[in-house]
Amino acid sequence: MSRVLVTTDCLPAAVARSWLLVPAGRDDDVAAAEASAADAVVLDLEDGVADRNRAAARCTVARRLQMQQPVWVRISDVTTGDWALDLDMLATAPPGAVAGVVLAKAETGEHIEVTAARLPRDVPVVALIETAIGLANVREVARSPATLRLAFGSGDFCRDTGISADPLSLAYPRSQLVIASRVERIAPPIDGPTTTTDDEVLLSATATGRAAGMTGKLCLHPDQTAQINAALSPSTDEVAWAHAVITRLGEDGAHVQQSSDRPMLKRALHILEQALTFRR
Repeated sequence: MSRVLVTTDCLPAAVARSWLLVPAGRDDDVAAAEASAADAVVLDLEDGVADRNRAAARCTVARRLQMQQPVWVRISDVTTGDWALDLDMLATAPPGAVAGVVLAKAETGEHIEVTAARLPRDVPVVALIETAIGLANVREVARSPATLRLAFGSGDFCRDTGISADPLSLAYPRSQLVIASRVERIAPPIDGPTTTTDDEVLLSATATGRAAGMTGKLCLHPDQTAQINAALSPSTDEVAWAHAVITRLGEDGAHVQQSSDRPMLKRALHILEQALTFRR
């Protein structure tokens, strides 16, 4: 199975920066989300929908799956009855209609495998790590062939563990997701959402996740998407530095002179590759 599938706007999901969760049953909210700068719009059938409204929300998603645009959907966790109902609905989608699923409270590799088995062929899974058990088994979750990326459900994780939501307290779980992703050779993880609409708080939180090695971020408001995209893209200064390094060392490393030059060159080439990807 290829792990690099497309988002709704054809940016590879493995490098998508802003992942906008929108309640599936609210047509106005979905329209606003689709008009935003989000790299991936995720129709939410889990926490974004009240229990009494989930059947109607599934009907809304089923109708949207009949359209031409591929759809990302967040589904309920394996331990709930809604999980099976969500998957029954997705199984009837036309070929290619389901871009991928975000699985709530993924805790084991088996959770990924039983979910993938009930999805249309080759539909990838973004595994939400939201509990202590999920974090303890994070490499097993990342190792599943269907897992495209890990995502940090920071709010539920804090509730489950009693850990504070400040950056220092969450440094360990973030680093575990990043390391597990690297060890299991999947794309870097997606950080949890910032619930406030304060721009400075959002930019600080996004910078914290980026510094930890995360290359995507969940979000809840359409107006957060452009800021997240910018914060998770190479800056003008980074691109200028990369050009200078490549000019000095040569794109093929012909002018490398010391041991630190080659890692520096690789970083510079990666920055320019990212800049090109996000400019398309």
